[in-house]
Amino acid sequence: MAISNKVYGVMMIMLSVFFVVSHSLFETGEPRLTLDYYAKTCPNVLQVVRKEMECAVLSEPRNAAFVVRLHFHDCFVQGCDGSVLLDDTITLQGEKKASINIHSLKGFRIIDRIKNSLESECPGIVSCADILTIAVRDAVILVGGPYWDVPLGRKDSTTASYELANSNLPSANEGLLSIISKFLYQGLSVTDMVALSGAHTIGMARCENFRERIYGDFEATSDTNNPISRSYIEKLRSICPLVGKAAENNITAMDNVTPELFDNSYFHMLMRGEGVLNSDQELYSSLLGMETRALVKKYAADPLAFFQQFSDSMVKLGNITNSDSFFTGEVRKNCRFINT
Repeated sequence: MAISNKVYGVMMIMLSVFFVVSHSLFETGEPRLTLDYYAKTCPNVLQVVRKEMECAVLSEPRNAAFVVRLHFHDCFVQGCDGSVLLDDTITLQGEKKASINIHSLKGFRIIDRIKNSLESECPGIVSCADILTIAVRDAVILVGGPYWDVPLGRKDSTTASYELANSNLPSANEGLLSIISKFLYQGLSVTDMVALSGAHTIGMARCENFRERIYGDFEATSDTNNPISRSYIEKLRSICPLVGKAAENNITAMDNVTPELFDNSYFHMLMRGEGVLNSDQELYSSLLGMETRALVKKYAADPLAFFQQFSDSMVKLGNITNSDSFFTGEVRKNCRFINT
C-alpha cells in the first residue's frame, strides 16, 4: 500500500504541475465577473430567471438535473460561454450532436423561455451564458440544494467545438486518473471534482452508460449477500439487459434513494458500492482513489460540508471563462443562433 500511495502521490503532483503551468500560459487578464454586473442595465434579471425556473422545476423536477448538466457540459468546452446552446447551421457545427451530448442533454427549451422573458424585460442585455449560470443555481436550490452567489458578465461565444465536446468531457466508463486530469485541465481540483460529482444525486443515467458497470464490477463492489443490494442489481439489469439496442435509452436514477432531492445520498451509495456509473464508483473503489475515497466518506458523514464545497466548486466551475468571448463574443438574441 505504501508503494501505491507513493505512485499515486507522484502522479498527482505531475498532473497538477502540468495543468497549473499550462493554464498560466494562457492567462489573458480578461475582465472580471462581478455580482452587480446587471444592476443598472437589467436589475430584475435574478427575479426573472428564478420565476421561470420555479415553473420549470414545479412542472417536472427532472428539469433541475437537465439544467445542471447543460451548464457542466458548456463550461468544459471553451469555458462557460453558451456554446452548448448553439444549434447546427450551414456555417457552424454545434456541440449538441457530439457523441457525449446527443442523448444526454435536455433542457434547452427552459433556457429559451428564460431568454424570451429577459428579452422582453431588457432586450439585448443578458447573455445566454449568464442565464444558464444563474438558472443552475436556482435549479439546485429548488430541489433542496445550497445557495451561492453567481458572478456575472459573461459574453456568448460565436463559435462552438464539436471536437472538444467529445474530448474534454468525462465519460461514464472513464478511469479515475483520466477524469482527474480533465478536471485539473479546467483549473478544478480533486476536491472540486468529488463535490461536483455529487450533482448526480439528482441525475438520471441511460442504459448505454451503465450497462458496462452492472454487468462488470457492480457485484464486486457491492454486498450482493444483502437482499436489498441483490434486489437493486436485479432491478438495474431488468431496466438494462446485457444485449440489445432497444434498451439503450432506458433510464434509472443515479441516486435511487432520493432521486429528486439534492442531498448527500449519492455518497452513501458509493460507500455501499452501488454507484450506477463506473466513473462514479471509481471515486470510492479505485485503487488509486485514496484522496477521493476520503472525500466521499467526508461528504457522506457531513452534508453541510458537502453543500459548502459544492457551492464553492460551482462558483469555480462558472468562472471558467472563454477569453476570446470577452472581446469577440456577443449577447445573443436567440440562444440557439449567433446574431446576424
